[in-house]
Amino acid sequence: MSKFVEVNEKIAEAVVEGYKKIEDGVVSGYKKIEQGAVDGFTKVTDKCVEKMFAREGETVEEAKKRLSGE
Repeated sequence: MSKFVEVNEKIAEAVVEGYKKIEDGVVSGYKKIEQGAVDGFTKVTDKCVEKMFAREGETVEEAKKRLSGE
């Protein structure tokens, strides 16, 4: 019976290891997609601030700071 328990534990370890690899792949993929979306949104908002709200000679960061009231 102990041999059956050992084999069962090895199978369980392999299943857990496989699950962790899948989980890590999914999480890292999501983080890459999320970061891409954030970077894209930041580029769009920076361009909008630059074109619509920045004064002549003012950087995007300076315009954002001025608009936020800081």
